[in-house]
Amino acid sequence: MDGNQLLLWVGFNLFVLAMLALDLGVFHRQAHAVTIKEATVWSTVWIALALAFNVGVYLWRGPETALEFLTGYLIEKSLSVDNIFVFLMIFSYFSVPAALQHRVLFWGIIGALIMRGIFIAVGATLLAKFHWIIYVFGGFLVLTGIKMGVQKDTDIHPERNPVLRFFRQWMPITEGYDGEHFLVRRAGRLFATPLFLVLLMVETTDLIFALDSIPAIFAVTRDPFIVYTSNVFAILGLRSLFFLLAGIMGLFRYLKLGLAVVLVFVGVKMMIVEIYKIPIAASLGVVFGVLAISVLASVLIPHHTGKTEP
Repeated sequence: MDGNQLLLWVGFNLFVLAMLALDLGVFHRQAHAVTIKEATVWSTVWIALALAFNVGVYLWRGPETALEFLTGYLIEKSLSVDNIFVFLMIFSYFSVPAALQHRVLFWGIIGALIMRGIFIAVGATLLAKFHWIIYVFGGFLVLTGIKMGVQKDTDIHPERNPVLRFFRQWMPITEGYDGEHFLVRRAGRLFATPLFLVLLMVETTDLIFALDSIPAIFAVTRDPFIVYTSNVFAILGLRSLFFLLAGIMGLFRYLKLGLAVVLVFVGVKMMIVEIYKIPIAASLGVVFGVLAISVLASVLIPHHTGKTEP
């Protein structure tokens, strides 16, 4: 990595840290329930920043790399929507007050950014040293897509989460929430609050989702900077997207099937790269088309509950 590349990485991460500090330190200093209007504004801001960055990539690296960023961002953004289903179930299971949900997602995203950075570095190194790994990634994505497409929705069972079970063995837990605190000290002893358990659930859930999303974007580009930045912009907008879509997620019942098709497509794209390299513009068209069709189908096709009218 030369001096210019290092400066680019440092500058981008400083920008991310500045935006996160502005978000939590200024706009969300006081815990409160995020309104639809507020979520809409922040969703627009994060999408606008991602598109502005995309324009910068176009001017700096040309149209091919700009399309790679846009396709990667669209894939990561779409896969992050699947996280929202799980986050809703986690918050419901633990009865997390609406005013505290943003705080959990904020710190959860900090952890997600760190984990994604590590995963991307490891993935890029493996692909650079062992070319055959691309077939492993591709096969994994195809199998994951098939599984996602055929399996029914499952409930969240925190009591089965190995991280939580291990944590409970050595850390006492308070019976109720204690404001915004993740950890509290009582009678000289450190306790974790249920809010910390929720954070652990969010982090472990994202770790599982990262196993799908990181290989998926490597099907689009091998450039670590483009992989990382498209991931970061998708994750940064996840909190506002959660509060914007939380109440209507049930309407997009075919979105999961669309995501499954996207995963299978990018998996096949990786596995046939030595035979035929699918143009990035075609990949963008397929990803956008599949997701658009799944959303339209969810809206236009009547939902049959199986009940008959009396």
